[in-house]
Amino acid sequence: MGPLLQDLSQAYFCFLLNALGVTAGAHRLWSHRSYKAKLPLRIFLAAANSMAFQNDIFEWARDHRVHHKYSETDADPHNARRGFFFSHIGWLFVRKHQDVIEKGRKLDLTDLLADPVVRFQRKYYKITVALMCFLIPTMVPWCFWGESLWNSYFLASILHYTISLNVTWLVNSAAHMYGNRPYDKHISPRQNLLVTLGTIGEGFHNYHHTFPFDYSASEFGLNFNPTTWFIDLMCWLGLATDRKRATKPMIEARKARTGDGSS
Repeated sequence: MGPLLQDLSQAYFCFLLNALGVTAGAHRLWSHRSYKAKLPLRIFLAAANSMAFQNDIFEWARDHRVHHKYSETDADPHNARRGFFFSHIGWLFVRKHQDVIEKGRKLDLTDLLADPVVRFQRKYYKITVALMCFLIPTMVPWCFWGESLWNSYFLASILHYTISLNVTWLVNSAAHMYGNRPYDKHISPRQNLLVTLGTIGEGFHNYHHTFPFDYSASEFGLNFNPTTWFIDLMCWLGLATDRKRATKPMIEARKARTGDGSS
């Protein structure tokens, strides 16, 4: 295997790690409490989340809870009604709308602050980001297969970071605009297969906003859902428990009542 292929392989590996830090960690575990994780798994997910560099777990989960409770309003941090660019990346270029701040202050976040892993990551966030997102991905190719520091930094670190950011943002933009709505036609989030493939299982967005407590974030279990594979593996290893699921009758009843008729 040549150095370039090794660099790209490591970039992809880092992408998968930081994706799990967001999907299985900040999103399904800490934002929605859709399953429980033991301390070793929480430490791993916090480290992977620092590699993702998308705000610390506390801030990510707080903003995501606001997004769900006040979706497509001024209190939604990345309100899709303000257009594709704003919901994808523009929201990061401007100050938060005052409604986002005010509604965020009213949420009960005591469960997050009660977790020592969340507190530790928040306290040392800049250090953990420097190590996990930039230093370690850069040093591995340089130390182990003689890649130049320049190539190591831009291929193994910056490339995976840039791709992971944009893939995550597609959930806020594309998955709120393009796709079908088999579970609730009255809300903006859609089922988007391309987003699902890019985000290792987060593109079943109409389902997720209809049943946000479901640890799989999808009706289809393991299909196109590597994050669910990971959580199930952690349960098999005894590192995760109490996976929450929407029942089949509950799903079918909701589809019949509010779905758009698609499958």
